[in-house]
Amino acid sequence: MSLNDSEGELLVKLARKTVTEYLSKKHVVEPESVPPRLHEKRGIFVTINKTHGEGELLRGCIGFPLPDKPLIQGVVEASLSSALRDPRFPPVSKEELPHILFEVSVLTPPTLLKVGDPRDYPSQIHVGTDGLILEWKLGSGLLLPQIAVEMSWNPEDFLSNTCVKAGAPPNEWLNHNTKIYRFQAETFEEESPSGRVLRKSL
Repeated sequence: MSLNDSEGELLVKLARKTVTEYLSKKHVVEPESVPPRLHEKRGIFVTINKTHGEGELLRGCIGFPLPDKPLIQGVVEASLSSALRDPRFPPVSKEELPHILFEVSVLTPPTLLKVGDPRDYPSQIHVGTDGLILEWKLGSGLLLPQIAVEMSWNPEDFLSNTCVKAGAPPNEWLNHNTKIYRFQAETFEEESPSGRVLRKSL
C-alpha cells in the first residue's frame, strides 16, 4: 500500500531525529503518536548521503529487505545501523549532521523471478522500477531501484552489480542455482540537510 507524502516525511524526519538524539545524548528515540499505517510490517532501508560540492557521497545504507518489522521500528533500527554500523564507513559523527542527507525507502515484499533460462532475466527487470536481491551459495546482496538509475545501468549491468554486492562473480546471475528476486520501493529524501522532504522520482 502506497504511503502519502506526509507519512514519508514523518519517516525521514524520524530517521534524522533518531541519529541526532543518539549522537548527542546516546538516547534512542521512542516515536510519538504516528498514523496506524506506519505500524505495518514493511521492508525498509535508510540511506545517508554526505553533501560534497555539487553532488553527494554515500555515507551509509542499511536496512531490512523483508517485511518483518513495523515501519516505525524499522526506521529507528536502520537509521542507527546506517549511521554507526555500515562496515564500509566509519561511524557518522555529530559534526557531520549539518552536512548529511537522510533518505528512506519503503519496500514491497520481494518476489522470486522464474525463468527457464537465466539469460532471460534481463527481460524481466525494469530499471527505474525494480530493485534486486540475489541469493547464491555463499550469501546474498541487495541493490535499491535508485542505484541502477543513478549509475545508468541496463538490466545486465544491474544483475552483474547485484552479484558483486553479494560477493559473487559478476556473471553469477547466469547460474541456474542462483535465485533472483525483484521488489519496488517508495523513496523519500531530504532536499537539503534538515530541509524539505520530497518523494524521490526515478
